[in-house]
Amino acid sequence: MRRKLIAGNWKMNGSLGALAELDAIEAAATGTPGVDVAVAVPATLINPAVERVSAVAIGAQDVHQGECGAHTGCISAVMVREVGARFSIVGHSERRADQAESDAHVKGKAEAARAAGLSVILCVGESLEDRDAGRAEQVVTDQLARSLPQGAAGEWLSVAYEPIWAIGTGRTPTVEDVAAMHGALRARLRELAGGEADAIRLLYGGSVNDANAAALLGAGDVDGALVGGASLTAAKFVPIIEAAAKLG
Repeated sequence: MRRKLIAGNWKMNGSLGALAELDAIEAAATGTPGVDVAVAVPATLINPAVERVSAVAIGAQDVHQGECGAHTGCISAVMVREVGARFSIVGHSERRADQAESDAHVKGKAEAARAAGLSVILCVGESLEDRDAGRAEQVVTDQLARSLPQGAAGEWLSVAYEPIWAIGTGRTPTVEDVAAMHGALRARLRELAGGEADAIRLLYGGSVNDANAAALLGAGDVDGALVGGASLTAAKFVPIIEAAAKLG
């Protein structure tokens, strides 16, 4: 059975003072040993966050596909690993849109992260236009196929389904829609990754909160959540961890 993973993404939020929120998150992670807990913080906070917690995996929100070079403002997987990061998110829709990242970029970033010894959360998701046109599953599974790194394995890779129209909006797809999409992703992974497909965790992300977490985490083929705004405070994030623990 795949262990549940509850991962927070602080995005461009947080400060040294905000790291105090990790204390209660750490306590919750320690108290729910059957659930893996992770938080992706801004790059400036990775090292102090790592020094503050041990039961919570601290990660990066993005890495560059190159190990070094003339890439002003970018940070490599090797660099974030050196300061204690254990994983990186790649392919978040906000980066695909705001930084014009292609599926090829995302694949390269995932492979660079793996080469540096990081685990990876690979994001995929459709627009509202795609959803309304009835092509959501095709769009998302094709995006997965183009973004999936070589050697994809459950040991180090998770895939997060985040419908773009649900991120930060308070809107979520129905539990049935989430289960259907995760089923389609699992089927495509079996085509692409063979025997490793059933070990790769599928996370749901997009306005996950304490009110809807239990229902979403209980849907078919949902192995955890990638949580945005609700991960910024322990008061909102811990109930999601606890919901995952109750589901086993």
